[in-house]
Amino acid sequence: MKNLGASFFASVERQPEALAIVDGKVCLSYAEWQDKVLRLVQGLRDIGLQHGNHLVVALRNRWEMATLHWACQISGIIITPINWRAKAGEIDFYLENAEGRALAFEPATATAIAGSKQAANIPRIAIGGADGGTISFEALIQSDPAPMVSACVGEDISLMFYTSGTTGNPKGVPRKHSAERTASVAHIAQNQYCYGERALGVMPLYHTMGVRSLVAMSLINGTFVCLPEFSSDVALGLVEDYAVTNLYLVPTLFHALLSDPNFSSARVKTVRKIGFAGAAMTDGLLAQVNDAFKPDLFVNHYGSSEIYTFTICPDAVGKPGSAGKSGINQQIRVVRLDAEEPTELAQIGEEGQIIANLNNDEAFEGYWRRPDADAKGLRSGWYFTGDTGYQDEDGDLFVTGRVDDMIITGGENVSPGDIESVLSLHPSVNDVAIVGLPDEKWGQIVTAFIERTEPIDPEVLDAHCKASNLANYKRPRAYVFVKQLPKSPVGKLLRRMLKTGDYEIEI
Repeated sequence: MKNLGASFFASVERQPEALAIVDGKVCLSYAEWQDKVLRLVQGLRDIGLQHGNHLVVALRNRWEMATLHWACQISGIIITPINWRAKAGEIDFYLENAEGRALAFEPATATAIAGSKQAANIPRIAIGGADGGTISFEALIQSDPAPMVSACVGEDISLMFYTSGTTGNPKGVPRKHSAERTASVAHIAQNQYCYGERALGVMPLYHTMGVRSLVAMSLINGTFVCLPEFSSDVALGLVEDYAVTNLYLVPTLFHALLSDPNFSSARVKTVRKIGFAGAAMTDGLLAQVNDAFKPDLFVNHYGSSEIYTFTICPDAVGKPGSAGKSGINQQIRVVRLDAEEPTELAQIGEEGQIIANLNNDEAFEGYWRRPDADAKGLRSGWYFTGDTGYQDEDGDLFVTGRVDDMIITGGENVSPGDIESVLSLHPSVNDVAIVGLPDEKWGQIVTAFIERTEPIDPEVLDAHCKASNLANYKRPRAYVFVKQLPKSPVGKLLRRMLKTGDYEIEI
């Protein structure tokens, strides 16, 4: 079974009465959800969408978004989810680049849609009473249900993500049904999920982590509990009310949960499996999460949109900072920083670039109409991730940062990761980011940007670094206290904003 439409039908047949999705007052069993999905399949056909067309979707995590996802998996339409915060010009780019044949949106995105020139020329599916649509979602699901037949095969494109590139336009990442299903089965295995798990659906469905939770829950007749926009208070309430069993989040959201004044271990006692991805978790936060949740399983997952899993560390607390070893469908290597070919391996303990084998069932096959990006990132059957790291004597991988984030100070290469981990362990540090700022003498100086929990002098933090095992040349030479570190909607640190001074100093 290589297409996701057939997988969905199998889940409904297996446990039709199981709770499939929750979104506020909407609670649907698998049988009830299938009826709405099939009606939507027919509705999308009625407005002219055909197999292989792109449906661009600018929605938060709501049951309509998840229903559109499954309708596309059955009909062969390529769901192309984008950040619902996108501006009109960005929406024009996505629609033109993907040749979007229709667009789905909600009130939060209505203003941007109204300003999009490309959107004016295609069907616009309005959800939640949004203004500016040519047809409503509610009207589409009044259609007669389509036959319970999947129009897809494994080689068809299931969806297309857009990467949030640091420079230039985002790159389209088309992923086939077979790759999406394989990645989701691997996610289940690597996180040791069981039938009937319940996941908090807060990671955006325009991001690989969100889609992985959605598909994985379907494969095991689990429940996807929607949280359209993150609020720590609402998230804790949903975990408690629906007995959520697993959390798969970026570190930022774990930090927010623990910082909520209403957090208690009793409220999250049903959560037995924790996974994090999307960014490194500092040693300090790792210990806090473990103490608060006391999970049976604590997984560090390292991957990307292009190839879902690179490595898995099933005991994140047992070996802090380790991203573990290759996932069950993967093979990774660390090559020299200046390597052009996958055979130019780094030594054990030597920092280099992490690469992943493209000859696996989870991998994409190339960017959407970007031969320049393919030439840069895909070489001799391997994907050059742009991430830096090293392998220790046990073969475990440690991810240290991005090639572009490497700091060269006084001729030494310095990665931010080790320094951030050391500083995160100080009780006065709430969050930390390390960047290299221009310096006439050293080329760059290691600079620490700190969110602090209480007033503290730089001299105290410097003494903390000296007392650690951090090499002297890696110690920050400057400290900047900020109100908040800049991060993307999915919790990734935006170092470029720190380099350009786009932050607010805390006095």
